[in-house]
Amino acid sequence: MRALTVHKFQDYKKHKVEDRPSEPMEAGHVRIDIKAAGVNFPDILLSEGKYQGQPPFPFVPGGEAAGVVSEVAADVKHLKVGDRVAYLGPVGAFATEVLAPANMVGPIGKLPFDVAAGLVLVYGTSYYALKQRAQLQAGETLVVLGAAGGVGLAAVELGKAMGARVIACASTDAKLAVCKEHGADEGINYSGDVDLKKAIKALGGADVLYDPVGDKFAEPCVRAMNWGGRYLVVGFAAGEIPKIPLNLALLKSIDIRGVFWGAWTQRAPKEHMTNIGEIMEMLQTGKIKPRISNHYTLEDFADAFDELTSRKAMGKVILTM
Repeated sequence: MRALTVHKFQDYKKHKVEDRPSEPMEAGHVRIDIKAAGVNFPDILLSEGKYQGQPPFPFVPGGEAAGVVSEVAADVKHLKVGDRVAYLGPVGAFATEVLAPANMVGPIGKLPFDVAAGLVLVYGTSYYALKQRAQLQAGETLVVLGAAGGVGLAAVELGKAMGARVIACASTDAKLAVCKEHGADEGINYSGDVDLKKAIKALGGADVLYDPVGDKFAEPCVRAMNWGGRYLVVGFAAGEIPKIPLNLALLKSIDIRGVFWGAWTQRAPKEHMTNIGEIMEMLQTGKIKPRISNHYTLEDFADAFDELTSRKAMGKVILTM
């Protein structure tokens, strides 16, 4: 098998794709020939030692993939060789094959491999954020930062599906055009000297603010919240972790709510599966339409990572095997 392998934490550009032996089959597992894998910020952070969890060396990063089952352990009954499946787990996806716990693998039917490989994490994160954490209500105003990225665009679509008015915030007009194609009602280009607080307030303020960006963008957004609003801390793609003055939460009686979807799926597996079922229903009825930003080969993983770190992605970035 070929795999992007991390032997030590360092700049992702220094990692290499190399030949590795296949892992021996284990009880409760299946082997998947990977066709496509979704690229996410946590994968990049993990490869550089900047993420919360740190697996033992050497490891293969990548948390979501889709492909075809090539081998099944004797005790696994719900999957068989030849099944088209998706895998969601902490590591292992940036390779030509993965030995995956069977409970982290599910059928995808006729869904294209690239769509299936990039669906669950971004939509799962955003739906949990809006449904469980924000308790978004129809008629409320949802403001989404980084709205053209993977989780951001998912939040735009899900917000509209849940009946909210959606204001997309992004760094270029081209990104905002994509957001409007996916349901955004309004757009704010926050590049240059734009006063983000004034721009959001001019459009009525935010009842819920979805923030996967952080850095200098966070505080002006908190200042643009409406009374009783909910500010969702999703990530820090722009770099620095912001320090929010807590008096702002007091003055407008707003909530600052963390979104750690991965940990929640382990703590509330039944609710997680309910969410996935609802996401799949929205996909089948056309309420959400996943967008692929670009495809890269496994050997060109650094270019794929660059698209995320430079914040050029408009939708999901996919590695193909």
